[in-house]
Amino acid sequence: MVVDIVTKREPGHKVIVKSYMGPWTGDDMLREEFTELERWAKKNGIRTSKWFRIYLDKYAVGSPSDQRRWWASIAYRGRTLTLPPRMEAKFLSPELVASVTFNPEVVSDRLVFHGLECWLDWRTKQGEFEEAGPTREVFVGNPWVDPVARTQVELQVPIRKLGARS
Repeated sequence: MVVDIVTKREPGHKVIVKSYMGPWTGDDMLREEFTELERWAKKNGIRTSKWFRIYLDKYAVGSPSDQRRWWASIAYRGRTLTLPPRMEAKFLSPELVASVTFNPEVVSDRLVFHGLECWLDWRTKQGEFEEAGPTREVFVGNPWVDPVARTQVELQVPIRKLGARS
């Protein structure tokens, strides 16, 4: 398996979102929120596609970890939704992203996260790209029950092109 960083245009997605505030709790992070979203979508006959685990707050030294915000989000197709309390409908705009697709059973997710962060720092110093939004993990389904979703994780960081160097 080749793991490399690519830039691509990610299309927009209508998503149902359940928020969480608190520290990183490990690989089961947001499992409860995703389960609730999935259960509600199935019960209401909503066709879903990609799953997004979105880190809204960039890690900063000294920032209180219990106040970091996260979204469990599942993309859906179709009509406007009437959602229960604590769920929201959002739209993830189409945007340019730096992306890495990898199997976390083969390549450490820490290696991918830090590698992408260093790549982006280097590209920013070179005047090519800068970070333009929150980091997100993308799954093709439920990573806790679907073996394909568990082994094909995509890490995306929205980016914006910077002006040409002089």
